[in-house]
Amino acid sequence: MTAAPAESPRPLGPLHVRALLLTTRKVGAYHHLTLSAPGIAERFRPGTFVALSVGAGDAAYRTRLARRSFWVHRVKPTGGHGLTIEIVVEAVGPGTRWLAGLGQGAEIDVTGPLGRPFSLPKESPDQKQVSCVLVGHGHSAAPLFPLAERLRERGCAVTLVLSAPDETHLLAALEARRSARAVTVVTGDGSVGLRGSLEAHLHGILERAAADVVYACGPAPLLHAVALTAEAQGAWSQVALEETLVCATGLCHGCAVPVVGEDGAPRTVRACVDGPVFRGDRVRWADLTGVDA
Repeated sequence: MTAAPAESPRPLGPLHVRALLLTTRKVGAYHHLTLSAPGIAERFRPGTFVALSVGAGDAAYRTRLARRSFWVHRVKPTGGHGLTIEIVVEAVGPGTRWLAGLGQGAEIDVTGPLGRPFSLPKESPDQKQVSCVLVGHGHSAAPLFPLAERLRERGCAVTLVLSAPDETHLLAALEARRSARAVTVVTGDGSVGLRGSLEAHLHGILERAAADVVYACGPAPLLHAVALTAEAQGAWSQVALEETLVCATGLCHGCAVPVVGEDGAPRTVRACVDGPVFRGDRVRWADLTGVDA
């Protein structure tokens, strides 16, 4: 394989289904919800997401825009339900608190999979093992786990990097060791792994892994740092942007992302339809974050 990522085909069109909540479990700061959403799991590709309707039938939510978007953390067979999807919810607002408070057997309207997935390294006759580094912060690391599994199936060497302010907000650090050849953990308070900001450790991590391709998901400043560091080391980067997705289907144009087009001209695209995954060197970071490189 070669490090240059192949253009990932868009998954089959999204479905809108009435999903059944099979289990919910609290792990650290997050709630893990397993949903039986027929057809969605089969169409899922790492990096795509689902949109959930929040508060359906609840009078307290009638004045709220009742949709929330979530990365898919796992696709797995569950009992007699076939393939199911798992999402990670941090209960920080009314909508996410409502979701986290649902009990087993609740029904939720789910649309997905939505967006464009991560692109995988191209197949190459020389069969060179491609070194892939996957970087995620907090619950935003969720889509990197199925990506790690897919990359390992293709024979890539996978390094998974997880960061968080503290141990409580780390996502599945123990589980990560089953998904990657090497795992690096960074916490702001030093409670687990390396201490400090992930940005401060990026250069050394990519250098030690001899990274060919870097995938990242998290806040925009981190993604910007990943893109710059990867480029400085001659690696490709793909970043999954976490923008506020109002409709999640491209109709409202409320998730604008400034990019550089294939022809080198500046363009504005939609995160939910044209992304959420973009090449790191194609995002106009200064326009997106308001901070010059």
